[in-house]
Amino acid sequence: MRAVRVHEFGGPSVLRVEEVPEVVAGPGQVVVALEVADVIFLHALLRGGWGREYFPLTLPHVPGQGGAGRVISVGEGVDPSWLGRRVASRNSVTGAYAEQAVFPVDGIVEVPDGLSSAEAAAMVHDGVTALLILRRVRVEKGAWVLVGAATGGAGSLLVQLLRAAGARVVGAARGARKLELARELGAEVVVDYSLPGWQDQVRSATGGVGLAFDGAGGVLGRETFGVVAEGGRFVTYGSSDGLADIDPEEAARRRVHVDNVLADGAPEVGVVTELLAEALELVVRGRIRPVISATYPLEEAEKAHRSLEERATLGKSLLLVV
Repeated sequence: MRAVRVHEFGGPSVLRVEEVPEVVAGPGQVVVALEVADVIFLHALLRGGWGREYFPLTLPHVPGQGGAGRVISVGEGVDPSWLGRRVASRNSVTGAYAEQAVFPVDGIVEVPDGLSSAEAAAMVHDGVTALLILRRVRVEKGAWVLVGAATGGAGSLLVQLLRAAGARVVGAARGARKLELARELGAEVVVDYSLPGWQDQVRSATGGVGLAFDGAGGVLGRETFGVVAEGGRFVTYGSSDGLADIDPEEAARRRVHVDNVLADGAPEVGVVTELLAEALELVVRGRIRPVISATYPLEEAEKAHRSLEERATLGKSLLLVV
C-alpha cells in the first residue's frame, strides 16, 4: 500500500510517499481503507521534531491519526458486521497518511448516510475539539465571546456553535478573505489581528469580552488573553505558534481564569467517540458545517504542510487517499 513516511525530522520536503506492507488488525482492532485523511497543524510540528518529549516517535514515521473510509478487515473479538461500513476516527494505531490504517474498534464511529467521507474526516479532530472545549465553559445568551483564529478548523466550528448558543461572537482572523468567512459563519464583529490596535477595536465594539478562545497560542494567544475583561475566562487550545504562556500573576491580578486544554492531554477514547458521533450528527442536521478549503492527493502531503505553515489555508486541509 502507499503511505507517507518521515525518515528524518525537518521541513515539508521530508514527507515521502512510499510502498509499505499492508497493515493487519490485532485483537479488538479493525483495518480501514482510508478515503480521506485529516491534516492538522500538530502533524507539521511533529514532522519538524517538536514535542518529542510528549509525542515520542520512531522513525520512519507515518503521520496522521484520523480520517474516514471503509472497514476492510477485523481482528479477533470484533463483530464482523463492521466489514464494509463507512467509519471515521481519530484514534489510529498506525499512521493515517496511508491507504490503510488500524483503529481500535471502540474508537470508530459509523458515518451517517448523507455525509461525505471528506466532511466526516474534517470533523475527527476539529469537531471533537470544538465540542470538548464548549463542555468546559458556560456560554450566556447575549454575551460577547472572542474566537481567535476564527477561520481555522476548530475556530470556524466554534463560531457557529457559539452563535447557535446565543452568544455575540467576535471573530479574530487575518486578511480580508478570512474576515469575510468569519462573518459568513456568524461573527457579529470581525477584527484583523495582524493590524495594530485590534485589541482596542474589540474593547470598543463590545465593552469587553468575558470569554475568549485561543486557537493559535504564542503571541496571538497572549494578545487574546489581554482582551478578556476582569473576572473573565480565557480558554487556550492552540499551539501552531507555540503555547500561550500566560503570566499567572497577571491572571490573578485581573481575576481571569486561564484554562489550558492542552494541559489535560488527550481525552479518553470513549469521550472522543461520543463527541465525534455528536459532531457528525450536527453536520447531518445542518447545525454546523466544516469549512473544507483545500484537498490534496496523498502525493502532495508536502504541499498541504507548506500551506498550513504559510497560514494560507481557510478552515480544513485534507488528504484524498482514494
